[in-house]
Amino acid sequence: MTNLTLKQLRYFEALARQRHFGRAAESCAISQPALSMQIKAFEEELGAELFERDRRQVRLTSFGEEIALRTKDILRSVDELEDYARSSRGGLVARLRIGVIPTVAPYLLPGLIADLTGLHDGLDLHVRETLTPKLVQELNEGRLDMAVVALPVSEPSLTEAALFTESFVLVRPREEEGKPAPNREDLHEMRLLLLEEGHCFREQALSFCNKNPRTMHPRDLLDASSLSTLVQMVDAGMGVTLIPEMAVAVETRSASVCVTRFKDPQPSRTIGMVWRKTSPLAKQFAQIAEAVRLSAAARRA
Repeated sequence: MTNLTLKQLRYFEALARQRHFGRAAESCAISQPALSMQIKAFEEELGAELFERDRRQVRLTSFGEEIALRTKDILRSVDELEDYARSSRGGLVARLRIGVIPTVAPYLLPGLIADLTGLHDGLDLHVRETLTPKLVQELNEGRLDMAVVALPVSEPSLTEAALFTESFVLVRPREEEGKPAPNREDLHEMRLLLLEEGHCFREQALSFCNKNPRTMHPRDLLDASSLSTLVQMVDAGMGVTLIPEMAVAVETRSASVCVTRFKDPQPSRTIGMVWRKTSPLAKQFAQIAEAVRLSAAARRA
């Protein structure tokens, strides 16, 4: 097997991940016929089919599943070779692939991007927004370098660095402005609007409110896919919600709602950066996290 190429491995990994020729080709910035040709050549070189193809979807064969696992390890090692070479020369991070959770991205990204590009002139920055479990998976697979998440993620393979802690606030209809902040027992009786399952912020809000979704009637919980939708639902009189403090200015400016801060101890979350402990650029990532922490503290002062 002397004709395998790194390009074929990357194309195979993209198709194994996307399970769709069109999306895989787009992610690789090539045409679909070119991708198909490379995949066919890869299969011929290996002497076995990697995918089951039909009109609806693309599936990995059992052989393909095994090759996909090995390919992830190979590509991660290849990516880290360049990082290792740069770190051994004391070089700066030239490319940074960073993930951000959806309840942080719209509010922190402008300042974060300014911080990162200010640290390294000419930095090739790639940003990915998705839920924490997906970010952790992509970090471990080497498809991301760092991620901004709510801590802790409790993943043994990752280093965690706290950036700041922020409180949650209660969003209610405008006519309730001036009413005292409810305690946990009162909040437990309200109709609480939450993000859909998968968002860590949902679990944090439920924990503060002492609500167990498994024992609640479906009418007691209404789910949304974004904080913006939650606030608009409050505006429409459908209930109340909790949002992080960083989202208040953006999400409430066009809604007829009021914001109430809870009495101490207030519900809160810690936002931080995570990266692989084994990354050759771990030292540089720690420096980036510290610079972002100091910059965030200055903006919040």
